[in-house]
Amino acid sequence: MIWIYRLLFPFFLVVTAPRYLRRMRRRGGYAYGFQHRFGFMPPLPPRRQGVRRAWLQAVSVGEMLAIEPIVKALKADGVEVVLTTTTSTGYRVATDRYLPSVSAVAYFPIDWAPFSARAWDRVEPDLAIIAEGERWPEHMHQARSRGVRVLCINARISDRSLGRLKAFPLAASFVLGGIDRLLASSAHDAESFRRLGYPAERLSVTGNIKLDVRIPILDEAARAALRQGLGLPEGEPVVLGSSTWPGEEAALVAALREERARGVGFRLLIVPRHAERRLEIEKLLLASGLSHHFRSRGPAPGPVDVSIADTTGELRSLAQLADIVFVGKSLAPHTEGQTPVEAAILGKPILMGPGMSNFRAISGDLLACGAAATVADPGALAAELALLVRDPARRASMASAAAAWSGENGGAVERTLGAVRAELAAIP
Repeated sequence: MIWIYRLLFPFFLVVTAPRYLRRMRRRGGYAYGFQHRFGFMPPLPPRRQGVRRAWLQAVSVGEMLAIEPIVKALKADGVEVVLTTTTSTGYRVATDRYLPSVSAVAYFPIDWAPFSARAWDRVEPDLAIIAEGERWPEHMHQARSRGVRVLCINARISDRSLGRLKAFPLAASFVLGGIDRLLASSAHDAESFRRLGYPAERLSVTGNIKLDVRIPILDEAARAALRQGLGLPEGEPVVLGSSTWPGEEAALVAALREERARGVGFRLLIVPRHAERRLEIEKLLLASGLSHHFRSRGPAPGPVDVSIADTTGELRSLAQLADIVFVGKSLAPHTEGQTPVEAAILGKPILMGPGMSNFRAISGDLLACGAAATVADPGALAAELALLVRDPARRASMASAAAAWSGENGGAVERTLGAVRAELAAIP
């Protein structure tokens, strides 16, 4: 099967490369380190006898932030970590946060045999760790051919991926067969992997490491300064659009305009999932007649109706200003959802659309405990926001439920670290 993959991959690469190159150009930040994509990894220190080396791959910002305690624990254990990522934002976070703790930071190589093999020759890991859904066939084949075990941590699978792999059992076996041990982020995900034929004896439920994230809490002075810089005056509720996708900004803006027409106000803070969409969002705001400001342009000159945080790595701070959080990528046509975890950890009332397949277990728990509510469409979003803005008691109740749920679902990092350490200890 690997030879079929190797033969077909160049055609896939040719077809998809223009779209990805355009996206990379829009987002920016990919010029430095681009050679890593072809397996030319940064220089690494010579291997030291008795010192283990782990290659840890985490796709983007959320995963990069979540693995922090694991990276630091491995450093304390004397393990060398080579950290790779896929996106420019993930690379920026990795270099800013982890360079003192890891041997190198690089972009993950394109998953074609010549590039992957070159990277493996340079990294020479004792253990390959992949986070969440980073199940690249060539990467795992290189590991197997070199006798290196592959550990998948915080593993999850979306409903869409599950459906596709169920329809093609041979593909499911090919994709999952290279994983020696899989640590599922939830019982729901574990059951999905079992349904795809992954061996139960190699599967454990360790929980979601993102639930163990420690978010630095802003003091009152920092909070006030941030709010002022965003143009969000004190005294009015703030609705956060967290990691929004096309169509969702329009739904939030329409909800704000409806409330303003009724004489009830709130301020809107939008954090788009992709900052390069700022011009598209600005056209929407200009047509709306609402005052607005983009954070990338410096401090707001005064109060605005809508503040757009078109920056990277600030969501955890920005969410602390919110009275209500709407989780992006969840309104149709989007079906996968962004993470609601940070909002829950911070004890925020949460609204989400019906499309939360990437976080089905988490969103289900939050709905069941009363921390969140589902809105079917933009009209329902506007109606639910209208109710919550007017009802501080209900917001407080939802916030309390979110904080309680977060407190009850910790411990995934320690369980995950236990499995990683066991794998490292078992290496001859």
